[in-house]
Amino acid sequence: MATAKKAPAKKAAPAKKAAPAKKAAAPAKKVAAKAPAKKAAPAKKAAPAKKAPAKKVAAKKAPAKKRTPNAAFMKALTPSAALAAVVGANPLPRTEVVSKLWAYIKKNKLQDAVNKRMINADAKLKEIFGKMQVSMFEMAGLIGKHLK
Repeated sequence: MATAKKAPAKKAAPAKKAAPAKKAAAPAKKVAAKAPAKKAAPAKKAAPAKKAPAKKVAAKKAPAKKRTPNAAFMKALTPSAALAAVVGANPLPRTEVVSKLWAYIKKNKLQDAVNKRMINADAKLKEIFGKMQVSMFEMAGLIGKHLK
């Protein structure tokens, strides 16, 4: 009787081993499918490395060209009476008007202490800007109204 019990035990054991073997085979296919994806990723990384030297070559060529200023920026414009009180009455290019305006702002400490992008207007600047505080980005647009 002891032999009869061992025989069914051996038959049951191979059946259990066969089922896990099938499960193990399925993940092996997934791993095989993922492996080519990993090989493709390094190929993409290699491409930007080739582009980097091309940028360096272009950067070396850029300083050889000398930039010429646009004639519109260099054209002398007459400031209005309100703007002339700050920058002077003589005709000036826009670039000089902005430079002199910034010199006036720095000299009188009109830049906001907390937010340096904001300019607090005094009596002269309030006539130009039309309000007590402006950002340095909208300042250029407001100056344009006072130049002819």
